[in-house]
Amino acid sequence: MTVPATTSALDRDQVARLVARDIPHGSFVNLGIGLPTKVSNHLEPGAGVVLHTENGMLGMGPEAHGDEVDPDLINAGKIPVTELPGAAYFHHADSFAMMRGGHLDICVLGAYQVSVRGDLANWHTGREGDIPAVGGAMDLALGAKQTFVMMDLFTRSGAPKLVPECTYPLTGLACVSRVYTDRAVFHLGDGEVRVRETFGTTLAELQESLPGIELVDETGEA
Repeated sequence: MTVPATTSALDRDQVARLVARDIPHGSFVNLGIGLPTKVSNHLEPGAGVVLHTENGMLGMGPEAHGDEVDPDLINAGKIPVTELPGAAYFHHADSFAMMRGGHLDICVLGAYQVSVRGDLANWHTGREGDIPAVGGAMDLALGAKQTFVMMDLFTRSGAPKLVPECTYPLTGLACVSRVYTDRAVFHLGDGEVRVRETFGTTLAELQESLPGIELVDETGEA
């Protein structure tokens, strides 16, 4: 296995900008803990996207800074955030009813692993001593109409996180339709892994670094 050695992979804000760009106008969206929280900073003011939070808010805005900080307004990563005009608050139970009831169009989650079928593992590595952190991820992954994942394509040791089969405890089965990474954007469905864009690498390098996965080229570069 060879991890692409080029250095022009996207940084995390660039990946978040890609996700923000792809969210359709009028969508209701939940951003999970970690990388996905950055998406709120890259939604254009006129994007018409309403951000939902597990702790009971519709209309979350970007991260708060300076005098904007209100310790009662935080995102999934406990980072202070702003509220947009028309923001509304509600009970935690109502928030989960929205998630489970199919009222969210998209959730954006981080992941330890995603399989070619769209299986998601994002709450526990299974290693002894690791702290499990499932939160509302299972409710979001299965309750939202679409699940997008944001993650680095490789671990620090170089192991791919897009895999033929997840080996970590699962969050949801066949729930992920898109995977945004620092090296490429992947579309999943019908058992195929389609590569939409690459960053600082080539399709051939990706193919070599993702053993057991047959990539379909949708970059239009051929």
